[in-house]
Amino acid sequence: MSMDSLKDRLQSSFIVFENELKEETRSPLHSIRRQAMKRFEAQGFPSVKLEDWKYTNLKPIVKGDYTVFADREQGLEFSEIKRFFLNELDTYKIVFVDGRYSSWLSSTTHQNYDICTFSAGLRRHRSVIDAYFSKAAWGERSLVALNTAFAREGAFVRIPAGKVVEKPIEVMHISTGSIGDSMNQPRGLIVLEEGAEATLIERHQNLGNARVLTNSVTEVFAGAGSHFHYLKIQNDSPTTALIDHTSIVQERDSRVDVGTFVFGGRFVRNELEFKLEGPGANAGMIGLSLVDADQFVDHHTGVDHVAPHCQSDELYKGVYDGKSQGVFNGRIMVRPGAQKTNAFQQNHNVLLGEKATVDTKPQLEIFADDVKCSHGCTIGQLDEDALFYLRSRGIPAHEAQALLLYAFGEEIIAKVPLPELRQRLSRLMARKLNVDFELSL
Repeated sequence: MSMDSLKDRLQSSFIVFENELKEETRSPLHSIRRQAMKRFEAQGFPSVKLEDWKYTNLKPIVKGDYTVFADREQGLEFSEIKRFFLNELDTYKIVFVDGRYSSWLSSTTHQNYDICTFSAGLRRHRSVIDAYFSKAAWGERSLVALNTAFAREGAFVRIPAGKVVEKPIEVMHISTGSIGDSMNQPRGLIVLEEGAEATLIERHQNLGNARVLTNSVTEVFAGAGSHFHYLKIQNDSPTTALIDHTSIVQERDSRVDVGTFVFGGRFVRNELEFKLEGPGANAGMIGLSLVDADQFVDHHTGVDHVAPHCQSDELYKGVYDGKSQGVFNGRIMVRPGAQKTNAFQQNHNVLLGEKATVDTKPQLEIFADDVKCSHGCTIGQLDEDALFYLRSRGIPAHEAQALLLYAFGEEIIAKVPLPELRQRLSRLMARKLNVDFELSL
């Protein structure tokens, strides 16, 4: 199936989707869906001719006979997916199986705050969704438009003013493979009102061997003085492709920290956009990628400093082995009125395989004169002197290399706020480096 064939299937599926919505088609939200579908029809899938997709070729990914909607709910037992959760902690859970919400596997709430699904939000909090939906994630991006057109299910989190969610929220998207090759388009909406606090962990997991293409969009709105930790664990199977777009809007004195950890998956593209609209807003971004074989990972980040006295800190690291490919494109915009801005960006990469490649492009666009901004990137191999030092003390070559790489990645993992998740990530990293965890400690 070509890109055009999948586009045709999606256009046909949208007609079916509208028929299923019935009276919902008369709502303002569906008017946004229709506008979004027209945008996607006009633009189609992005190609390497676009500057933002110069190093990211979607053609091999969209050539698949994907099922767009699961026609039935697949049954799963918690024991089949237990290993993917943070079982050391009591957490809220929002679980989707083949794009459908699984109440059996989930643990949600409407007491004190709303931790549920987008479809439930449409029924219970329509005014909230109408106020925020598609206000952050829109722009000119055709894949965001495609997701918007089919927006029906995903995570919905609303934390009222002053409320603190006492335990983490886990959002899990499971693909069973029982419906063959499939395409999922989850839509998330997260709203933290003034002074609210929450931590959310998100994961996509394919249990079968079928090809899975996920086009995910999440919008986050952080009210004045709120604090949100958003952690993405991407360690999927070699038959999966993930395009993940997150748009975040921050008000006065809010803080949002996003951590993205890529260990598996055939194709991963993360688009992360911040808009700092209120004075004193603080945005933090960390990322760690450990990939090998023919894996591909692309991080596109953007921070728009609109208000004065804001800060953004960005640190991404990558380790590339085999024939893997990496892309990093980080853009910081400082608007004319955004005086007293502090913005820092770093991207560091280690190439292990002779055929591994990384394309990195840090960007600063500054239109204010009273700011502190810096960016930088490095691409290289492991320090030979450090390797020699470890080898001279009796450590075998493979383990010496793994220790250096572990130390390289540990700087990122150490910034994760949950000790249980830090331990899980350390184990994933050690497993990816093929070393004994106790040695890594």
